[in-house]
Amino acid sequence: MSADQTSFTHPSFGRMAADRVIIFDTTLRDGEQSPGFSMNLAEKLRMAEALATLGVDVIEAGFPVASKGDFESVNEIARNTKGAVICALARSGGARDIAAAGEALAPAERKRIHNFISTSPLHMKYKLRMEPETVLELITSGNRAARNLTDDVEWSAEDGSRTEPDFLCRCVEAAIKAGATTINIPDTVGYATPEDMEKIFSMLRERVPGAHEVIFSAHNHNDLGLGVANTLASIRGGARQVECTINGIGERAGNAALEEIVMALRTRNDQYPFTTGINTTGLLKVSRMLATITSFDVQPNKAIVGRNAFAHESGIHQDGVLKNAATYEIMTPESVGWTRSALVMGKHSGRAAFRDKLRALGYDNMDDERLNDAFARFKDLADRKKVVYDDDIVALVDDEARDHDHIRFVSLSLRSVSGQPSEVELDLSVDGKPAHASATGNGPVDAAFNALRAAFAHDARLALFSVAAVTEGTDAQARTTVRLEEAGKLVDGQGADADTVVSAVRAYVHALNKLLVKRARTEPEALSV
Repeated sequence: MSADQTSFTHPSFGRMAADRVIIFDTTLRDGEQSPGFSMNLAEKLRMAEALATLGVDVIEAGFPVASKGDFESVNEIARNTKGAVICALARSGGARDIAAAGEALAPAERKRIHNFISTSPLHMKYKLRMEPETVLELITSGNRAARNLTDDVEWSAEDGSRTEPDFLCRCVEAAIKAGATTINIPDTVGYATPEDMEKIFSMLRERVPGAHEVIFSAHNHNDLGLGVANTLASIRGGARQVECTINGIGERAGNAALEEIVMALRTRNDQYPFTTGINTTGLLKVSRMLATITSFDVQPNKAIVGRNAFAHESGIHQDGVLKNAATYEIMTPESVGWTRSALVMGKHSGRAAFRDKLRALGYDNMDDERLNDAFARFKDLADRKKVVYDDDIVALVDDEARDHDHIRFVSLSLRSVSGQPSEVELDLSVDGKPAHASATGNGPVDAAFNALRAAFAHDARLALFSVAAVTEGTDAQARTTVRLEEAGKLVDGQGADADTVVSAVRAYVHALNKLLVKRARTEPEALSV
């Protein structure tokens, strides 16, 4: 796209204004590679639907050749998710990769194959063990193969920010000639600065033949905390697609966060006069959904969606906000989905009030079974707790929404006397069948986890155990996080309950369910040339 164009043509979206930035979300692919994160098929479908409702333009659903489960996930998302382009990842040099991507995407209304290969000297020498000319050949053959399956083809130069400029230009030119319609230059290891990224995109648009006919894309990792800054700089340099994730999840330090990019463009439109199709009032809802599914809480001071993002404790700040919110708030809480409602629920609150409260908190798509389960737990909590706050309801609803397809917690009884081993009786449901175990341990939690290992045999190691209070007070619910490690694979589980031991067991059960999903994951075969 040349600098003087007022619009550009996209193979899936048609004619688009030159100030329109395409939002490419890779939460389900790159984001899921975060240590401890994993999603099953049902959770991926929920996230894909939420992303499409949010207004995401392109959803990268997965890497079909990696495993049977990945293929099935992409295929089901392609079949069921409407409104967004569904994208699948493939390696440029992998004929099986591209064929699998095309097959998985077959049911999609609009589909994209995203193929990639490393282009930096470091990656070509040590990762690929290939000469530059071989890489160029694979770029050509890979994009031609993808273009035979769809008109919407993206090519990525892995480690593009550390690629020699002349060779990067040759690679981009080869990809365009072979049919790529989107060219992505990722900062794969988060090494670049904003100045680097703006310069790279400006250089490619000036030097590469055919550059004005394609859309350039930025994919920035956050290893130096520059992911969002690099993305904004990339847009200045001419990128009109940005690749990002909800909550900034991803490998190592994560990716550029979707919510931060979108709100930066909206809030500082004077500096970045660009638009997106994102319904910003849905950002908090999708952020919370992802946190629930992955069992990875958003840090309190996280921009946009952290619980402190619009909190003011300083007296000077509070006084200013009360007089005029703009004194200390550069955007309104409501613009990203926060609500100022603080209606307190109690034991006399009925189902209708509970449903209304859930809608106000962003839970407006719960099925009847989950609603009934959540309401039953709410009534039980209200009987034991003087005041039920919004955060209490969020904690218990999130806990009910988590996957318990294979293993479900049923009940627990505990006997603990100081100076003596604790004793636990535990009942689970495993694939619909009852499982009972008794165990002792050095304290209630140790005994409960020993009972879990007896009721459902496994060799996973407990790598993390953390307990936090949901709200204040001695009657507050506990939110427990458990991380399990098995054969190098990490999974995190969360649970909430007014009883800390029950909370811990719920978290462990959730982690076990995620581990069962992750056991089926495999790495794709190495490329052979």
